[in-house]
Amino acid sequence: MSAHASPDAVEGHQGHHPPGNLGRRIALRREELGLSRKEAACRAGMASSYLQYLEEQPTAAPGVSTLLRLAGALETTVLELTGGDVDLPPGLGQAGGHPKFSELSIRECRDLLCTHGVGRLAVPTESGPVIVPVNYGVVGDSIVFRTAPEAVPSQAADAQVAFEVDRIDGSFSQGWSVLVCGHARTVTDPESVRRLEEQAYSTPWAGGQRDLWIRIDPHRITGRRITV
Repeated sequence: MSAHASPDAVEGHQGHHPPGNLGRRIALRREELGLSRKEAACRAGMASSYLQYLEEQPTAAPGVSTLLRLAGALETTVLELTGGDVDLPPGLGQAGGHPKFSELSIRECRDLLCTHGVGRLAVPTESGPVIVPVNYGVVGDSIVFRTAPEAVPSQAADAQVAFEVDRIDGSFSQGWSVLVCGHARTVTDPESVRRLEEQAYSTPWAGGQRDLWIRIDPHRITGRRITV
């Protein structure tokens, strides 16, 4: 669905997102684009105070025309803003007319790694490699995450692993990915664990007791970007 989706399609998804999700999605997308609230409001042709209301009030229910303007201003779709695509795999759109493929520099890769809180970890197991999502942080030059001793990500300890993050913009058939290859090890020193807990990006979404910290020291970082 494009940013200019039909009103019927918009209304079909408008009532299916939990209260507050719309505001969080608007704010997150605005921050991803590096836009201030004033800049985003100007793009959408609305007052910044109204955009603040949409972002902060869980009961906000903007009309179809407002959602369309917001989607266009934030370079996304109404479907994505309202959470209607949450159960769909990324990248369902067709390739852009004139895509440009480029390799990312090490600096660009590191900058992009620092913007994300969820990545995919490729773990070697007895039955073969397994890929699992983990909440992660970047501390110095290393990727860190915490898990439970019996969980699949814990099998990364003392192994060579691959770790990947990406951003797929299905609205414009573009995006980027960063791949980190390195050695993973557990962090057990109490002082090091304390520092990691203080700097943690977020608690694991899976919940439960997950106090085993694992650190990935990269030996190779590569990235690529597709723009239209």
